[in-house]
This record gives sequence, structure tokens and C-alpha cells, in this order.
Amino acid sequence: MKSVKKHPQILKLLFSSIFLLFFFTFNSSAQGDVKAGKSLFNSNCAACHKLDKKLVGPALGKISERREQEWLIAWIKDNKALRDSGDADAIAVYEEYNGSPMTAFPQLSDTDIVNMIAYLDADPVKKTTTVSVTQISEETDSKSSTAWISYLVTFILLCIILWVYFKSDNGFLKIVATIVLLFLIAYFGFTALLGIGVDQDYQPVQPIAFSHKIHAGDNKIDCQYCHSSAKHSKHSGIPSVNVCMNCHMSIAEVSEETASAEYSKAFYDGEIQKIYKASGWDPETLTYTGETQPIKWVRIHNLPDFAYFNHAQHVTVGGVKCQKCHGAVEEMHEVYQYAPLTMGWCIDCHKETKVKMDGNGYYKNIHESLSKKYGVDKVTVAQMGGKECGKCHY
Repeated sequence: MKSVKKHPQILKLLFSSIFLLFFFTFNSSAQGDVKAGKSLFNSNCAACHKLDKKLVGPALGKISERREQEWLIAWIKDNKALRDSGDADAIAVYEEYNGSPMTAFPQLSDTDIVNMIAYLDADPVKKTTTVSVTQISEETDSKSSTAWISYLVTFILLCIILWVYFKSDNGFLKIVATIVLLFLIAYFGFTALLGIGVDQDYQPVQPIAFSHKIHAGDNKIDCQYCHSSAKHSKHSGIPSVNVCMNCHMSIAEVSEETASAEYSKAFYDGEIQKIYKASGWDPETLTYTGETQPIKWVRIHNLPDFAYFNHAQHVTVGGVKCQKCHGAVEEMHEVYQYAPLTMGWCIDCHKETKVKMDGNGYYKNIHESLSKKYGVDKVTVAQMGGKECGKCHY
């Protein structure tokens, strides 16, 4: 015990550093994940709310300056229940918008809502005209604004461990330092392993600068007009150049309003010429020459071979919107991988998503038995077997 008492201050500093590492690593999530919050907002709220001005509902930028977090959680999950409880603020909001009820989101967890609040408070009026790799990196950095503290604490821990090994003759401290070092190696090693094969935010340069914002956003072209096989097939399909030519036989150039500071009218007109070259279309004679070239699109979303995913099952049967997995593509000039596409991400969705039984007698009958079994009103996909290994791996 004398050897332990020889350097009590070092031992205290060692354990204090470990505590700080845990605190800032795991408690930083309590601040809210800005990037996750943005994804949730775009999927659930963007149709009715903007950050800097009223739409169907009020502007939500810096919302935590006007409402308490607990109130927001209760309001978002079930605003009717909050009104029925007699909450004056909830009733006032309802009356301000002429008694127009807001959709309840009981499927969102408290953490989901905290993440959305973090996004709404981050930088609500920042506007961009294009999505770039740099901007995605900035958004990723914003969610880990306290990460430098974890790195600092880790650096201090390593310095203490080195001091113990080379300057101290205390055997007990060396044992503790070894355990801490092994913990750090295991922690950061396991974290790195979890990231293998996760290509979230992947945004390759495509051979033609096709803008989803212009097509799906400004011109309101339905996703399934181009990706027509999504509702019938396992794959959503890459649109053939003939689909592009359905419109671009008559659209040889873009309007001045379409151009932006980043992409000029001449730039977009040049991209249309690439479509003509690929399809063998002569814009002068308005005829096909027969000299076609393939467009070598770069695949963005790619699941491993051992994972089975069927678009038709989700789009047609489940009624899942494209934005649920692909993000607000109608706002993207350059599409990137919006979701992590990990097994945990899929399972979380299955746990939250209620099975739709409208017009399906099979699901209605099986739902009655399962709802009694689990004691719930509505059965989730997971309770219907959506967590069974064989559903996705066979």
C-alpha cells in the first residue's frame, strides 16, 4: 500500500481523465446530433415548416429560445393530448393557425426530437444553392463540436501513461496504466471497426451534372417517373437516356432562372448536350443518328451482397417515401448517400414503423392476433417479423 500512496495525485488524475473521457464522449450526445436532426426534420417536418419563415406552420429556427424542450417533446409526440391537458401555449398555437391540427409523431423518440431541436438551433437561416462534399463535411463537424475535448482528454491520458511507464517505479500505477491503455485501444479500435463499409455522405462526381433539385424540386417530377421499377422490382433502376429524352427532345436549354452562381446557364446547356450525345440525338435535324454512347453513372447506394433489400416491398406494400432512406433529394443538386444503411439503422426503422393494413385482409387478421400477443394497438414491422435474420439474410 505504500507504493500506492507514493503517487496519489497521479492516480487521481488518471481516474479523473477517464471520467472526463466518458463524460464528453457519451454526454455530448445529450446536446443533440445536428446531422441526425436535419435528416429527421427533412423527413417529417419540412413539408409544413421552414426554418426562417412561416409555411403551413410556424418558422422553427432557434425554437428552443421560445419553447422548453419538455414542451416540444410533448407537443410533437401528441399535440392533441397536450391541448386536452389544458396547456395554454398548446391551445394558443392551435388557435393561431385556425384550428388546423398538426400530425402527431408518437414514433419519434425523445432523442430524435432532441436531435431535431439541435438542428433547428444550429444555423437556421444558412442558405446554400448546392450540396457539396465540403458542406457535408461541415455538417458532420457540427454534430461533433465537443469532439476536441475527447481528443484532449485522450492525449492527457496518454501523457500520464507514458510518465508512469518511464518515470514512475510504482508497480500498481503501471498496472492501472496498462489497463487504461488497453481500454483506449479497444474503444477506438472498436469505433473504427464499426465504420468499415459505412459510406454515409458518399458523393461521387457523375458524368452528367444531373440536378435532382431542378427536376424533383423545382419541376415537381415524381421520383417514380424516372425510377419506375422501384414500385415493381427489387431495384429502383437507373433511368435510361430515353427517359431523359422524353422531355429533352423539346428542352435543349434551361431558363435563366434555373442558373445559379455555382452553375451558369451555359453549364447546364452543356450538360444537356451530353444527353444528346449519349442518345444519338441531332438537335439540328431533330432526328436520332443511331450513334449512341453509354452514360457511365457512378453508383452511390450499394448494400453488401449478403443483405437483401426489396424496393417494391417498401415502396408499394409499406408505402415508404423515397425521402425516408434517401433524404430530401428534391433539395439536392448532387445526390449523396443520406443514410448510413447499416443493419442497426434498418432495425430501428422496423421497430418504429407501424404496419399498414388498409385493404389487406391478411395483415388485418394477423394483426389482431399479434396485437393481443404484444398488448399494443398497432403492430410494428419488427413485431411482424422484421427483426428475424432470415428476412434480410438468406
